[in-house]
This record gives sequence, structure tokens and C-alpha cells, in this order.
Amino acid sequence: MRRVLPILTFLLLSSFFVQAQAPKTNPGGETARIAKLYPNPASSYITFDLQGNYKKGLTVQIYNGVLGKKMAETQNIPERFTLNLTDYTRGIYIYHLVDATGKIIESGKFQVSR
Repeated sequence: MRRVLPILTFLLLSSFFVQAQAPKTNPGGETARIAKLYPNPASSYITFDLQGNYKKGLTVQIYNGVLGKKMAETQNIPERFTLNLTDYTRGIYIYHLVDATGKIIESGKFQVSR
């Protein structure tokens, strides 16, 4: 029971932050995504390809989607960034793109399958 409460708290807060920040939209009404991830699901690596709204100085944070544990944080990521997944177990992971002020500008998820 002690393990369940922190997990539920993290998932609740993560969903709040994702919903609390309105996504940017294109004139056609489509959501403007900054990061394109591939391959997804991934096995040994995943590439973040930052699109048109890319700003220098972004940080990517990776969290285990079930446990809420921070797995990685890389600052000042380039326009194309590849993350090695050899130390990651099979499952769902959440990423946050964070700007220089600490604001989460995009969140998403990817799957590691082996």
C-alpha cells in the first residue's frame, strides 16, 4: 500500500500538468507537436526529432510511466537527439520537454518493447 500511494500521486500530478497547459494549435485546428519520436515502440534507441517550433536550450526528462522514477534528463538537446534504451526495461515511458524557465512545453509517451 505504501508503494501504491506515491505511484498514484505521480500519475495524478502528471495528468494534471499535461492537461493544465493548453497545447498549441495550428490554424487548421491540429495540435502542433514539437517532438516527433521514432521508432515507437522502440527496442534499443529512440530518436527525438524536434520540429518547426524548436527552441534551443530545451531539456528532455524521461520518467518510468508506472513507477514515476526519473530515468534520464538531458539539457540543451539538439534538433535531433537519440536516446540509448539499453538500461530501460520493457514498458511505457513519459517524456517532458522543458524550456529554460522550467515550464513543460510538451509531454508525451513512448513504449520500450524487447
